[in-house]
Amino acid sequence: MATAVLDRPAAGRSRVRASPYWLLLLPLLVPLVLLYLVPLGRVLWISFTDPTPGLANYERLLAFPALQRVLFTTLRIGAITTGLALLRGYLVAYVMVHAGPRHRLWVTAFVLVPFWVSLLVRAFAWLTLLRTEGVINQALLGWGLVAQPLALVHNELGVVIGMVHYMVPYATLPLYANMQGIDPRLADASRSLGAGPLTTFLRIFLPLSLPGIAAAGVLVFIFSLGFFVTPALLGGGKVVMIAEYVSVQILQTVRWGVGTMMASVLLLTVLLLLVAMSQVVDLRRLFGAR
Repeated sequence: MATAVLDRPAAGRSRVRASPYWLLLLPLLVPLVLLYLVPLGRVLWISFTDPTPGLANYERLLAFPALQRVLFTTLRIGAITTGLALLRGYLVAYVMVHAGPRHRLWVTAFVLVPFWVSLLVRAFAWLTLLRTEGVINQALLGWGLVAQPLALVHNELGVVIGMVHYMVPYATLPLYANMQGIDPRLADASRSLGAGPLTTFLRIFLPLSLPGIAAAGVLVFIFSLGFFVTPALLGGGKVVMIAEYVSVQILQTVRWGVGTMMASVLLLTVLLLLVAMSQVVDLRRLFGAR
């Protein structure tokens, strides 16, 4: 009892000492509210008030299959992109962890190179490679592997290829950071007890890397939902995701209510994903908090 009483003033003093740090954050919080939260609130307001106040825009999502198709296409492509990016990113991160310093430097450089190339440039590069007269189809035809050019672009396949290429670094870096924290002596102990490489990986390394997989998966999936340039170029108008649909509704058809409604649905989807993930793992530790 006495200990609890003595602890109370200490807790109060810690809160007093922490208050100046919150004051230092105010200059950053004010622009955040003005430049992010206020426009976000404006978007939500328009989705409920344009053209008439009410839930008419959100009822469209339930009534029109075209809107549902755009939403499901976005979720499906985002899920496929996340799975493929995680698989490739996991392999690259695993090699980086177990490679020597020189090889790790080269692999890291190749992982970081996409960050230095414009998204638009990469999308046009894939368009050049995947089109009917592109390098890949011409090579396949020249080698006699196919009788006619493959449809590699202006469909979901082309969109997924472009998105996976862009998202692999975002999957690799969180996985690499997680794998670096795994004690290599655990694998040595497993092998010393008679376990083979596959058993050691499945029973030791893979379970310990699950937090990194979860963090990379959340990051990649959320980013994938907002892609605009890649689906617009590689989809050729045949694969419409939410970001492109919102752009068309606001800039071309001037249907602000429908456009902001779809943007709000996308935001709500991301928030629900984070809430669901928080029930499984601690999001604060997942993204680096201590």
